[in-house]
Amino acid sequence: MAIVTKGVEPASVLMAAASPAWLEQWCGFAATLRFGDLPAEVVQRTRLALLDSIGAIAAGSQEAEVQALASRMTAREGTGDAPVIGLPVAARPGTAAFLNGTAGTMLELDEGNQYCRGHPAIHVVPALLAAPRGDGAALLTALAVGYEFGSRVGIASKLNVAMHPHGTWGTLGAAMGVAKLHGATAQEFRGVINMAASLGLATSRKTMLEGGTVRNTYAGVANMLGLTVWDLVRSGFEGERDGVATVFGHVSASDFRPEEMVAGLGTRWEVARNYFKRHAACRYTHGALDALAKITAETGTLQPDQVKAIGVDTYVWAAQLDSPLAPNMLAAKFSIPFALATTIVHGAATVPAFRGPARENPAVQALARRVTVNEDPAMTAQLPGLRPARVRITLADGSVHEAAVTTNRGDTEDPYTEAEVRQKFRDLADPVYGAARAQAIEEAVMALAPHGEAAALTELLAR
Repeated sequence: MAIVTKGVEPASVLMAAASPAWLEQWCGFAATLRFGDLPAEVVQRTRLALLDSIGAIAAGSQEAEVQALASRMTAREGTGDAPVIGLPVAARPGTAAFLNGTAGTMLELDEGNQYCRGHPAIHVVPALLAAPRGDGAALLTALAVGYEFGSRVGIASKLNVAMHPHGTWGTLGAAMGVAKLHGATAQEFRGVINMAASLGLATSRKTMLEGGTVRNTYAGVANMLGLTVWDLVRSGFEGERDGVATVFGHVSASDFRPEEMVAGLGTRWEVARNYFKRHAACRYTHGALDALAKITAETGTLQPDQVKAIGVDTYVWAAQLDSPLAPNMLAAKFSIPFALATTIVHGAATVPAFRGPARENPAVQALARRVTVNEDPAMTAQLPGLRPARVRITLADGSVHEAAVTTNRGDTEDPYTEAEVRQKFRDLADPVYGAARAQAIEEAVMALAPHGEAAALTELLAR
């Protein structure tokens, strides 16, 4: 016979009653959201974010470190059913999510969102593709939810200045996407959010400045943990009552503003104001690269020995990328001097422009040492909406050429067209899959909708 104690409520009821209003609103929103609730613009932008992520992963998986890591991990753990995108191997879901998240950040070509100051899609897509369920509509809805929640935590908080954003709030995005894919209830979403809040990484911004490639694994870990969170919640594990406010208001970040979590919820979608990248370098270099393109459009192609000096003025985060040294590919991608120099020598900031032969080119190295980078406080004040940069090139003949930009090409304020985003995917995927297979993947992603199994896409991704 059950014993009922008057005045004592079950723990789940007490937890719900004590939960903050923003959390309850989000849990109800995530649980009841349907594909038909997504505006057409959001659906199409989500498809593009998925396509862009797949292209970045496929190209990044060709790097020697990723291939060696995939070989070691599958040899130890055995293979599975989840594709390691761009490689002829399948792995267990957690391993595939980790490897694909890692590969997707290797080349600095994954999309992002300037308002959350990070890269939401690459923290969600690998987790969803590792264990797809349902139809294309379910996959897109889960990606939209995960993208939105992770982004809003980034917007609502201010990461510690020494933190790198990868692997922090992205874990929450991955967990929310996985939970939505599994049809979580509002109560389960509450558990997912509070559980995932404690499982972000203590990342270091210094790794990117030094070329520490462990940084590329942060997104991989977040995706793997996103899958794990769902298992923890379904197994009965619990988090604290308002883990997001604690971790992102006091531990890894500060100034958590819960009102930002629900402002315009369901009408303002972060994926609809994201950005895509064409330069294969840290986005903080893009303003200077776009300004350089304006200059060379007037001067024509410049030879390294024509350039006496280059001066760059930009915002605070970009100004940190001032070292001309490029001991490895990641360090080169986080150096404005190197990015400008290799672009002048090689014609564009492509993937090969940051590889070994380019980094070892004496002309590139010498030109990079003639670049100075400074912060302009007035430009810093324009963050996060704008990402300004001004470039002055002094030539050996004494002439000076200057150009400035207020935002990066590809941002919401100056977006790439859908055709340009899709062409970027083909540029990255064709060498990996071949033109016919890459086209089939592109068409499958852009056709995702109700009644078409999401697993059909993952079958195409296997090599």
